[in-house]
Amino acid sequence: MRTAVRALLALAVLCGPIGAADPPTVPPIMAVDAIGMTVADMDASLDFYSRVLGFTPVRDIEVSGDAYERLRDVFPVRMRVVRLALGDEQLELTEYLTPRGRPAPADARSNDRWFQHVAIVVRDMDRAYAWLRDQRIAHVSPEPQRLPDWNANAGGIRAFYFRDPDGHPLELIWFPTGKGDPRWQAPTDRVFLGIDHTAIAVGDTAASLAFYRDRLGLRVVGGSENAGPEQERLNAVRGARLRITSLHAAMGPGIELLEYLAPRDGRPFPDDARANDLIHWQTRVVARDEAALAGVAPHPVVVPAAALGFLRAGVARDPDGHDLEVVERP
Repeated sequence: MRTAVRALLALAVLCGPIGAADPPTVPPIMAVDAIGMTVADMDASLDFYSRVLGFTPVRDIEVSGDAYERLRDVFPVRMRVVRLALGDEQLELTEYLTPRGRPAPADARSNDRWFQHVAIVVRDMDRAYAWLRDQRIAHVSPEPQRLPDWNANAGGIRAFYFRDPDGHPLELIWFPTGKGDPRWQAPTDRVFLGIDHTAIAVGDTAASLAFYRDRLGLRVVGGSENAGPEQERLNAVRGARLRITSLHAAMGPGIELLEYLAPRDGRPFPDDARANDLIHWQTRVVARDEAALAGVAPHPVVVPAAALGFLRAGVARDPDGHDLEVVERP
């Protein structure tokens, strides 16, 4: 099913009117609202994200019914959904109370195309890493990596990959002066500051840009080509060479495309993946209006009482199978 969807979408974005060379004059998408993931045990995840990483819960609700079954394509569904804030950005965790999904593959790698993470900005990398080690978190990188100075766009940035209790990959990132959003340099006593971006593995940057830039109207704001031993250790992929492209809507965290130029053996999104499986992530984006929502995600559903903070929503899948939940706010 997902293979067919990806093939049709890739053909559409490359050949149809949404494959235009320039983004729409008035972008259909106004904001990246929240990054979501499926978790197995909400209480354990809440403890991890709030106690270990400093997120604050802002909403905790259970929902069920036809609208959510159609939106998430899971039947019969009951979900516990918790929204968390860190600085100005938000994360949304969903536990499927019924039906339960599958765990993440134990051999998942950063170049598999279901890969997605959030990059959490820290004020002090050494202090943040020491705290995570004290909490016995699961490493992906052996320790924080400093990207080399020859890389003009990324040199001096320090980063570290690790995993949450369900195996979702996460990143700590520290920006030196002159790199990243200037707000990350503002004086503060906090160690964990906010979410800079969500990163996704893609098979073809051009096809992904036809979707994110030309169809959704996101702006390309930067990019680099990263390689070398620091990058290999950061991603835990030997021989890693990545083409990285950063995009932004008018508001919210960025979306970063990670195309592995080497090695090219990353596995595609499983055809039978469902929203209740633990590899599932979704990036929630806000449509300009009802017409823009329908144009990006046909056949949206009306959500009862705007229980999750939006009136209507639909799902759009990018060329690699990553889910975007496109919503219209009240």
